[in-house]
Amino acid sequence: MTARTVAKLAWSVPVFLLALTVHQAYTAVQLKKTMDQGTLTWAEVTRYERSDRKDVTEVELDLIVHLPDGSQFEREKLTLPYSIGHRVEADTLEVMVLQGAAQEIVIKDIGDTQVRIAWSNMAMSFIALVMAFSGVFAWNRMMRNPAVTPDSV
Repeated sequence: MTARTVAKLAWSVPVFLLALTVHQAYTAVQLKKTMDQGTLTWAEVTRYERSDRKDVTEVELDLIVHLPDGSQFEREKLTLPYSIGHRVEADTLEVMVLQGAAQEIVIKDIGDTQVRIAWSNMAMSFIALVMAFSGVFAWNRMMRNPAVTPDSV
């Protein structure tokens, strides 16, 4: 594979970071929408599992959500960051529910924190996008100039 081919393929990095930036912004907006427009209700925690491994630190929950009309539904394998998982270690939780939304359930006690985490993830991926774009742009520009090649440096 030539250096020019690699330089062209390198554009996949900023494209991926752009997708990640858009996804995190979308997630933050959807979390906030559920918090603002959702119905306050409660959920029974049927499973709480905390992973303390070095490579995987997360909390995973299974919930049975009890709606105000008497119906209920179950959500399994809801994953939370380890850093806020201790705040939901309980038998029951207050949740905001907006059925049909992208973020259908948001735990009330940590909802604002989750929104802030999503926005900060978006900001970090945007900064990485700008850096990657600049680097790939400069590299591709250098590759177009025949007087300067990586071999001549």
